[in-house]
Amino acid sequence: MSTTAELLKGAAELFPDEVVTSAHVRHFELPAAAGRFALITLDNGFDHTKPTTFGPQSLAHLNTAIDQVEAEAANGEIVGVGITGKPFIFAVGADLKGVELLKQHSDALAIGKGGHDVFKRLSGLAVPTFAYYNGAAMGGGVEVGLHCTYRTVSKALPAFSLPEVFLGLVPGWGGCTILPNLIGAEKAVSVIIENSLNQNRQLKGKQVFELGIADAIFEGADFLEQSLIWTAGVLNGSVTVERPEVDRGEAWDQAVAKGRAVADSKVHGAAPAAYRALDIVEAAKDGDLQKGFDAEDQALADLIMGGELRSGIYAFNLVQKRGKRPAGAPDKNLARPVTKVGVVGAGLMASQLALLFLRRLEVPVVLTDIDQERVDKGVGYVHGEIDKLLGKGRINQDKANRLKGLVSGVLDKAVGFADADFIIEAVFEEMSVKQKVFAEVEAVAPAHAILATNTSSLSVSEMASKLQHPERVVGFHFFNPVAVLPLLEIVRGEKTDDASLATAFAVAKKLKKTGVLTKDAPAFVVNRILTRFMGEIQNIIDEGTPVETAEKAVEPLGLPMSPLVLLELVGPAIGLHVSETLNRAFPERFTVSPNLKAVVEAGKRGFYVYKPENGFKPELDPEVAALLKQGDVVLTEEQARDRVLDAVAQEIGLMLEEGVVAEAQDIDLCLITGAGWPFHLGGITPYLDREGVSERVNGKRFLAQGVASVPA
Repeated sequence: MSTTAELLKGAAELFPDEVVTSAHVRHFELPAAAGRFALITLDNGFDHTKPTTFGPQSLAHLNTAIDQVEAEAANGEIVGVGITGKPFIFAVGADLKGVELLKQHSDALAIGKGGHDVFKRLSGLAVPTFAYYNGAAMGGGVEVGLHCTYRTVSKALPAFSLPEVFLGLVPGWGGCTILPNLIGAEKAVSVIIENSLNQNRQLKGKQVFELGIADAIFEGADFLEQSLIWTAGVLNGSVTVERPEVDRGEAWDQAVAKGRAVADSKVHGAAPAAYRALDIVEAAKDGDLQKGFDAEDQALADLIMGGELRSGIYAFNLVQKRGKRPAGAPDKNLARPVTKVGVVGAGLMASQLALLFLRRLEVPVVLTDIDQERVDKGVGYVHGEIDKLLGKGRINQDKANRLKGLVSGVLDKAVGFADADFIIEAVFEEMSVKQKVFAEVEAVAPAHAILATNTSSLSVSEMASKLQHPERVVGFHFFNPVAVLPLLEIVRGEKTDDASLATAFAVAKKLKKTGVLTKDAPAFVVNRILTRFMGEIQNIIDEGTPVETAEKAVEPLGLPMSPLVLLELVGPAIGLHVSETLNRAFPERFTVSPNLKAVVEAGKRGFYVYKPENGFKPELDPEVAALLKQGDVVLTEEQARDRVLDAVAQEIGLMLEEGVVAEAQDIDLCLITGAGWPFHLGGITPYLDREGVSERVNGKRFLAQGVASVPA
């Protein structure tokens, strides 16, 4: 058997670039004469912008610190041991950069085992141990504290989670085993499964305490001081910690069953991590911790060597790194300041845009439209949304008044836009309408103002072609709902200059959106891929395959909703319009479905009806069923899936050849942030590579082996 030190030394050799976390031990006398205490502080030597993580060398440092306090405890030199983090950060878990490098199952097993071997020593000391969650704690950071006897949490703690399932792992250093035994299976499943699969939802300090994960909660300002006073009370018997008894009966089984239902609804069996985590929680019912730790090690190693985790890490890096440094964006120093924003249109989309610019830029925003009633309605919408924020306590009265004072509406563009730096149109998706609007705006706007279009599929270059200064026109395509989806497709027209583009990227950053540079090609990125995807499903239905079979065919992708439910969300009329635009551009690949046309002409809002007696599950609307004219070619689910995936792989291959975006990574970033494509798939290209579709259709992978996959 290898010792922990040998395990960690071997793992460290695989990962030479680790940002190492040290574990400093200091001693002091506790208040109330409670005795001499040892405090371990986790710190990687950087400020809070580089959070503390656990790689192999970091675990080895913690192991050495525990060697020291273990000897002191055994000799009666200390009465207790605490563990805390640097300012604002407790610890945010395993260093995923190291996980990406692993090629062997045995190396992956060593990482799991190494973490367990170090952490579980905290529960085996001769004195009580205390974790003080002073700042952000995630994954292994949460788990190191679970191995302690007691825990306190700061009220100011902003983020606490076990995000592993979200990335394609399980909480593998005690989370799946200790947490349900501490707070019960129902609450543990909520933290491990539900929060993870809800876009990695975080807990605040108060929730950590209310769930029973922490035994006490203190203000952030003097958190450590108060925690040590409380610790002294626990050690001298003046403070008693009571925890409710965990229900190990039917409630445990029900919690696991509920977790499986949540996993089914989110990933449809397409990703193994949630199910592996639930198996471990289920087995933890008998309280045998070591058995649970062994199961965690095994699950961790299996998942590290699987495609899902590699895709999850790839997706995480796309959003966190590439999304913040957009490929192909001009030098940010070329960007011009934006001190006033104009919005052409005052309908729902325009009003949502006005609200977003107002909240993020906090500069004057002026809306225009064709009549006063529409203008008033648009401004009224923005005021109403500000009142909602005030009601929820998200902003105070002063801020609400200030924001309301910054938004206005006028009919005369010359009055509204004479001093605007950035003007965006959100009018009807018709080329002649948009060209007319831009001509009117150019006549009254200052020479430096950016003219942006929120078009979803029309040519930005054509829109700018009749202007005197087409170089300042840029595509600025948001996704609905504007407040929720992070993607902004920033489109460079044929004449767009670097300063205009740089300004667009600077504005996107201030709006807290993920800007991706795209060429001015029909429907840009997301709508082009989704239209090809939906179009192929529609073709399959038109040819004769039942609607239900066509929909079920793509379930293994684990998409957040089925294609026809998505069509309902987008609106069949918009779906039809985009398919017509693309059909004009690429008639050999994009069809216009006569059935979809019939549905739109009949004024239907979608293919489905939702009845309370059927639990609001989607059912084919009988009126739509009567409209459908189908052929007699019936495909199986597998055949239908192959057709759809082949079409998508072909389209992405062509888009990359055309240079619509810089690389396949940008396609994935767009689909994750603009269409809710699952993180665990890494977007679309890793999935197509993994399933062999890329090579079948294009003769090559989209991504090199080792990118979003296990290195060769």
